[in-house]
Amino acid sequence: MTAKQIYLAGPEVFLPDAREIGARKKMLCEEFGFVGLYPLDNGFADAPGETADEKIYAANLALMREADAGVFNLSPFRGVNADPGTAFELGFFGALGKPVFAYTNAAAPLFDRVAASHGVHGAPGGDFCDASGLLIENFGNADNLMLDGALKAQGRRIVRPDASSLPGLGDLTGFMACLRQARLHFGF
Repeated sequence: MTAKQIYLAGPEVFLPDAREIGARKKMLCEEFGFVGLYPLDNGFADAPGETADEKIYAANLALMREADAGVFNLSPFRGVNADPGTAFELGFFGALGKPVFAYTNAAAPLFDRVAASHGVHGAPGGDFCDASGLLIENFGNADNLMLDGALKAQGRRIVRPDASSLPGLGDLTGFMACLRQARLHFGF
């Protein structure tokens, strides 16, 4: 059996030690019987497009199409939500009907993170709003309902740390839990 390829999505690509984190993730993939496809290894210089961003986009799409599944780090990045690029990639995988596995290193639900960052008050009908009067989702989800929903549609949930731990963005505990889920999904 050919090893299944897993696309490794997340905001780690923006960290100073991005290549080292990618190497660790790829090594863990091997230990679990997978081949990790890390976006920084995409060889975008040869991809179609005129500008660097167009080439990176095209190369990442090619990697995602090549992958059998994806693991997504949905930890908050530059705010209270997941990295928007990672959110796009999760949606892309979902639209392709490929298996998705996701984790976050933030224990608190999205509602709590928004409330702590932007304030919260009650609104008519039992809803909640932030200080600007914008509704806040209050479903207990790890992030936006569409991200949680993509996993729920496949019978999974976003892996979340227990409330007593506060791991950093590069912590790979949730990532390994996703690899265990992927092994079960693929039957090995």
